[in-house]
Amino acid sequence: VAMAATRRVMRAVRVFEFGGPEVLKVQSDVLVPVPKENQVLIKVHACGVNPVETYIRSGTYARTPALPYTPGSDVAGLVESVGEHVTAFKKGDRVFTLETVSGGYAEYAVAAAPRVFPLPDKLDFRQGAAIGVPYFTAYRALFQKGCAKAGESVLVHGASGGVGLATCQIARACGLKVLGTAGTEEGMNVILRNGAHHAFNHRDPNYTERIKACTGPGGVDIIIEMLSNVNLDADLQLLSCAGRVMVVGCRGRIEINPRDTMSKESSIIGVSLFLATEEERHECATAVLDGIEAGWLKPVVGLEYPLEEVAKAHEDIICSSGARGKMVLLL
Repeated sequence: VAMAATRRVMRAVRVFEFGGPEVLKVQSDVLVPVPKENQVLIKVHACGVNPVETYIRSGTYARTPALPYTPGSDVAGLVESVGEHVTAFKKGDRVFTLETVSGGYAEYAVAAAPRVFPLPDKLDFRQGAAIGVPYFTAYRALFQKGCAKAGESVLVHGASGGVGLATCQIARACGLKVLGTAGTEEGMNVILRNGAHHAFNHRDPNYTERIKACTGPGGVDIIIEMLSNVNLDADLQLLSCAGRVMVVGCRGRIEINPRDTMSKESSIIGVSLFLATEEERHECATAVLDGIEAGWLKPVVGLEYPLEEVAKAHEDIICSSGARGKMVLLL
């Protein structure tokens, strides 16, 4: 009875109003969700923190949840229980998610069974929490939207973060020439250890000239852009003929000259994992699980925070001097 009583409530982050990091409230009396049909209840060990969660929290994102809500989608942990018709998982299974129904910044989270995947023993829970959004987004940007092919070159802007490192690993494994940028020496070293052939410091005033020297007159075929409001204008100068910029991240407006796209017939393409079809999600999942099995998909975990420091995590993911892997909350 005592155990059942303690299970009824849990610690979870709740957002009652949109705003800055201070609106993230850790509460210890949140009811543990109950899995419905085709759902899985996960005892959360780690949850990834993604930049998009800060945009949603601020109320400035295109999609905003009904208040109050619990943020978080990239969960890794153990299956606690399953709803009706769930046969792929059982209590005690190690799993990771791409998306949750109840929110991942919590001790327990409910997810739809098709969004839950087995977590191999070779990866720990922190790494499991670094797979979902980063690797699915990277694969979608490169192949489903960017039509990348072996032998092409890809420049990954902000390559030392979660999506950036995922992109470097996937691109290298699939035969692309990989260039990456970071803001620190440490970040550049992380990039080079995770698939990049060349690394550049984007704080160097001449870094775009260094990239041009590396790619030669042909330019770069694909740019994976995490901060398009800063880099998009310069990106258009770096592209090859028929090159494409994949907009994965943006924090504001930027002015460009559309003529720059005409001179090379280049493309600017937005990427949103939320818009992926079931078939596209299945394709991403297959590629990711194959990568784990083959051994080239190895998530790099960066800063770690206890749940109580969630506001600091949201501040740091936007304002820190340079990423060094995926940011995670530990429970």
